Formats: sequence, structure tokens, C-alpha cells
Amino acid sequence: MKYFSLLLLYVFVACKPEYTAQQIIDLSLEKSGVNKIKNATLSFTFRGKLYEGKRNSGNYVFTKIAKSDTLTVKDVLSNNGFKRYENNEPVVLSDKDENRFSNSVNSVHYFSVLPLGLNDKAVNKKLLEPVSIKGKGYYKIQVTFNKEGGGDDFDDVFLYWFNKETFHLEYLAYKYHTNEGGVRFRDIKKEHLVEGIRLLDYNNYKPLKKEIDFKTIDKLYEEDKLKKVSEIVLENIRIEL
Repeated sequence: MKYFSLLLLYVFVACKPEYTAQQIIDLSLEKSGVNKIKNATLSFTFRGKLYEGKRNSGNYVFTKIAKSDTLTVKDVLSNNGFKRYENNEPVVLSDKDENRFSNSVNSVHYFSVLPLGLNDKAVNKKLLEPVSIKGKGYYKIQVTFNKEGGGDDFDDVFLYWFNKETFHLEYLAYKYHTNEGGVRFRDIKKEHLVEGIRLLDYNNYKPLKKEIDFKTIDKLYEEDKLKKVSEIVLENIRIEL
């Protein structure tokens, strides 16, 4: 009987995950320094446009500024909603355009500070089986969103791969449903270390075939069955803590 009890204990310990999804994300936030962004101002240039994110204890103001010779367009997304200005004058928008412009601003700011957004209230995290990519071990976490608080794209599904040794985020993928839907996979193009905070540039890929098993997209990446479609590059990064 004692032997049987010890055997059950061994099986329980052996089957218990090394870390939970929540613990992995918390460790990643700590080790990457991205936690500091929660009370800081981050600015950068992306594809010729200036972005600035001010965060303070749950309050936020995200801006995007695009300039031409005669026109300056400023989009502002905050806890109070979305506003657009052209040459400092407020613009009246349809609901459709407001949602579109708001989502565009939010998306760039969201991806720029990953994995920070993974602890939002609307996020559901699930630890999947660990995997190996290019000889390195990774924790693999699936993220979905509640309809309430999850935004217009709450039904999108994300996968994140965290290095088992460093807990750094090194790969991500997402399945989206807007504009006829699709799948994207990202690996790291470059790491930036600013004020002790790790921010990332990415190479952006899509599958060669439309119908795939999204959860095993990392295998397609290893087999060179993804096509590079763009790069996500942050320039002129500045952080005020």
C-alpha cells in the first residue's frame, strides 16, 4: 500500500506542468523588463508614422501621427474613446471608420510591447504541450479573448512561444477573421534594449497553403513552408520611465 501511494505521488509530480501559463507570462514580463512600460511613455516610428503610448496605472493614451506636406493627421485612443484630428481640428467619423482607425492604432501599440497585454482581464491563457524549434525548447501558450472587453477582434486566436531558458518571447502567431481572415507567424528580426526593456522587431510570414492546422504552425516554420510577407520594424525608440 505504501509503495502504491508513493507511485501515485510520483505519477502526479511527473505529470504536473513545470509552470502554469500565468507563471510563464509573469516571468517573461519580469525578465524582459516590459513590466516597466505599465507606468511609462514609449514613442517610436513605424512605417513613417510617429506612435506614442502613455500608460499610468491602467490609464492610457495611445497616439499615431501621420504627416504630409499640407496635412497632419493625429489619432488618439484612450480610456475615454477615440478621436481623430486633422491639422488640430477634430474630425467627425462614421462608426465604421472610428472602429477601423481605432483598431489600427491599438494593434500597433499592442504588438509593440508584447507580452505586456497578455495579462489583460479579457485574456484567456492555455498552456499547450512544449515544443522544440531549431533545437531550442519552448513553452507554448494559446491566448483567446472574452467577448466582453476583448475588442472587435475578440474571436482571434494567438499562439506564443517562450524560450524555456530565458522566458523571452521569441515567436508568435495569430489567426484572424477580418478581411476574409488568415494566419500570420512572426519570428524575431532584431532585439532592442532600451532603459532595460526588451522590445522586438519581427519578420512576418504567412502559410503557403490557406488551410492548415493553426496549432502546429511552428512545424511549418521549421519546414520552410511559410512565406515572408513583411517586416515589423520600430525606429527612433524612446522610453520615459
